[in-house]
Amino acid sequence: MFFLYFRTMIQFILADKKDIKTLQDLADKSWKSAYKNILSTSQIEYMLSTMYSEGELLSHIQDQPHYFYYLIQENHENLGFIGFEFDYEQGCTKLHRLYLLPETQGKGYGKQCIDFLKKKSMDYGNHRIILNVNKYNRAKEFYQKLGFSVYSEGIFDIGEGYVMDDYLMEYHNGTR
Repeated sequence: MFFLYFRTMIQFILADKKDIKTLQDLADKSWKSAYKNILSTSQIEYMLSTMYSEGELLSHIQDQPHYFYYLIQENHENLGFIGFEFDYEQGCTKLHRLYLLPETQGKGYGKQCIDFLKKKSMDYGNHRIILNVNKYNRAKEFYQKLGFSVYSEGIFDIGEGYVMDDYLMEYHNGTR
């Protein structure tokens, strides 16, 4: 007897202004899980209210031509989202946001998201991808498994007495 294992493929749906509420809901659910043991509740709420405000998301979607959000779906169900920006620096894509609902983690969806980002980045002509990850977030190991490496560290003041204490990571797609 043998078993066939079929991994379902997720879909990436380009988000627009009608999806802002969905992006906010997904951010709320994923952040409260991902950061509950890393950041204070007040910092999580502050960051969600500023980074995921309607105005902030609308600005990314409508006013920044190289900034894209994609909803991550399986069977028309939203599992999370990815947000990235081409030419953040010359020849470089910045992964700003990749969040999946807690119940989807460990199922290979994150790897599919990074594969999608690598392809989009290469298709655009960007051969380097950068990102920030909180120093205490286990996502650092996830990114390392997919070829990213730490190239620096930074503490960034985000207002209201809060900081982001991050590793800066990079991936090189092709030649340097």
